[in-house]
Amino acid sequence: MNDSGNQGLSVSESARASGHLTPTPQTLDLTFAEALVQGLAHYEANRLVEAETLFRRVLAIDPNHTDAMHLLGLVAHQAGRYAEASELIMSAITQKPQALYYFNLGNVMQSNNRPAAAAECFRQAIAMEPDHIDAHNNLGNALRLLKKHEAAVQSFCNAINLAPEHAQAYNNLANTLMELGELDAAIEAYRSAIALRPDFAEPHSNLLFALNYLASTTPQQYLDEARRFAAQISTQAKPWKTWLVDDAPRTARPLRVGIVSGDLKKHPVGYFIESVVAELDPARIELIAYPTRTLEDDLTARIKPRFSAWTSIAGMSDEAAAQRIRDDRIDVLLDGSGHTVYNRLPLFAWKPAPVQVSWPGFFASTGLDTIDYVLGDRHVLPVEEAHFVEKLWRLPDSYLCFTPPHDDVKVGPLPMLANGGAVTFGCFGQLAKITDHVVALWSRLLHAMPHAKLFLKAEQLDTSHVHEATLGRFAAHRIDASRLILEGRSPRAEYLAAYHRVDIALSPFPYPGGTTTAEALWMGVPVLCRRGNRFLSHICESFLHSAGLDTWIAADEEDYLARAIAFAADSASLATLRAGLREQVVASPLCDAPRFARNLEAALHGMWAQHLIAVMEVAE
Repeated sequence: MNDSGNQGLSVSESARASGHLTPTPQTLDLTFAEALVQGLAHYEANRLVEAETLFRRVLAIDPNHTDAMHLLGLVAHQAGRYAEASELIMSAITQKPQALYYFNLGNVMQSNNRPAAAAECFRQAIAMEPDHIDAHNNLGNALRLLKKHEAAVQSFCNAINLAPEHAQAYNNLANTLMELGELDAAIEAYRSAIALRPDFAEPHSNLLFALNYLASTTPQQYLDEARRFAAQISTQAKPWKTWLVDDAPRTARPLRVGIVSGDLKKHPVGYFIESVVAELDPARIELIAYPTRTLEDDLTARIKPRFSAWTSIAGMSDEAAAQRIRDDRIDVLLDGSGHTVYNRLPLFAWKPAPVQVSWPGFFASTGLDTIDYVLGDRHVLPVEEAHFVEKLWRLPDSYLCFTPPHDDVKVGPLPMLANGGAVTFGCFGQLAKITDHVVALWSRLLHAMPHAKLFLKAEQLDTSHVHEATLGRFAAHRIDASRLILEGRSPRAEYLAAYHRVDIALSPFPYPGGTTTAEALWMGVPVLCRRGNRFLSHICESFLHSAGLDTWIAADEEDYLARAIAFAADSASLATLRAGLREQVVASPLCDAPRFARNLEAALHGMWAQHLIAVMEVAE
C-alpha cells in the first residue's frame, strides 16, 4: 500500500490577516500582517529560509505573537526540526489554544514517529472543532499506527460523513481495511477514492497492489489497470529526452546507480539488499540512495556507508525530486517499491535517468513505459513478456539475495518428535494472502490429518475482531479452534524463534510468501508452495529452486495436498532436512552475496550497453 498518511499542515486565516497590525517602520519595514502574508507565500513556495527570516523578525519585536510562533513551527517541521517545531507550536497553544494549532502539533508529532501524542493532539482539535474534517482523518492515521484499527476505521468514516468527497479519507480507510483483512471492502474504498480524484496517484497505486491478492485478477486485467494508472500520472509529467550523463561505455568510471525506496531499513527490501550492497565492486557500481521517507534504523546505519550519497526526497515534489536525480547525473535509476507503500512512481514518469529499472521491491508491471526493465530470473519470469510494459531482464540465479538475520536464533529440533508425531503446519505473514480459497484447501488438509495443527502468525491477529473472524473462517469448514494457533506481532528474534514450533511452512496462493519463505528456510523449516502463473505467484518457487528444494513445489492444489500429507508422514526425513537446511541455504545462490553482486553488476552494465546501442541507432 502506498501510504499517503495525513492531510497536510494547515495555516490560519488569521495569519493571513493578523490581529497584530501595529506598524513598526523603525525595525520592520512591513506591518505584522504584511510580514506574515509574505512569509506564508515563501513557506508555501518552499522558500523556508526567507519565510523563517520574516517570522523571526516578527517575534523579535513581539515575542508573544502566537501566529508567528505557529508559522515558525511549521517551517521547523518542514525542515525536519521536530523538537523545535513542537516547542514553538506548544508555546502558541499555551497563549491562545485553538483547533488549528493542535491539529498542526499533531502533524508534527506524527512526522516525529509519536503517534500516541499525535492522536491526543487531533482529539483536542476535534474537541474544540467537532467538524474538523482533516483532524478526524489524521486521527485515523495515528490510531492505525497504534494498531487500533477499528477505532481508525471509525475516524475515517467520521471524516467521510463530514466530507463525502474526501478522497484521502477513503484511501486511508482502504489501507486500514487491508490490514484488517477486509480485501473486498478495501478495493471498493480505493475505487471510491480514485473516482473522486482521478489525479490522486496513491489510491490507484494501492488498488494495483491490492488486486494481486485476488486469485480472480488475471494478468491482463492487472496490466490494463496499471496502464490506466500510468496514463493518469503521465499527464502531470514532462519526461526528459536528454540527460547530463555522457553516452559512453562505463569503463573509465563506475556506473552511477540510484535507488528510490522508502524501505532502506528493516523491511524485506532492506533484508534483500543488505548483503548485496556490501559486495558490489565500487569500481563498477557507485550507489546513490534516494529514500522517500526519513525513518531510519540500525539496518539503515549498516548500509548507509555503502552509498556515495544519501539524499532524502521526502517532502519533495515529483518534479523537484526528478530534477535532483537528473542533476546528480544518474545513469541507471532503480525503483525499489513498485506499487507498494511510500513509492514515488510518479517521479519516474519524468524519466530523470536514461535507464530506469524495477527492482527489488515489486512483482508485476508498474505500467510505466518510462521504466525500461523489470529485473527478475528464469523462475519468476519464464515466458511472461505479455504481462509487462517494461522489457524483461533475467538474472542467471535468483533475482533476490537473502541477508541472513543478525539475530542469533538457532535452528530447533523437529517439533513433531515431541508432539507424539502430530505435525504443525505454519504460515507467518499477511492475513490478506490467506484467501477463502486457501482456507478451504488448508481445512481439507487438517481434515485429512486429524491430529495436525495450523499455526498462523500475523500482526493483524493482535486485533480481537480479526482473531475471531479468522477462527470463524475455519469454523465454516468445520475446523475447531483447538486445531489453530493464532499469534500476533513479535520482535524479530521472537518471530524467528516461533519457527521452533513449526514442522512444515505452507505458502499461500496466488500471493505466496517471499521474505517469510527465506526466513522459514533459514530456521530449518521447509516450505510447500503451489506453482503459479505470473511473477508474483512464482516468487516462492524461485526461492525453493535456489535453495535446492524443487520437490516442495506442487503442480496444483491436489498435488499440494498430497505432498503436504506425504512430507508430514516422514518425520525422519523432515528431521534430517531440518538439521542441515540452514547450511544448505547458506551455500545456495539464495544467500551467496558475492555471486549475486557479480550477476547484478553484469545486468546493470548490460542495460547500459543496450542504452548505448539505442543511442547509436537514433544517431544513425
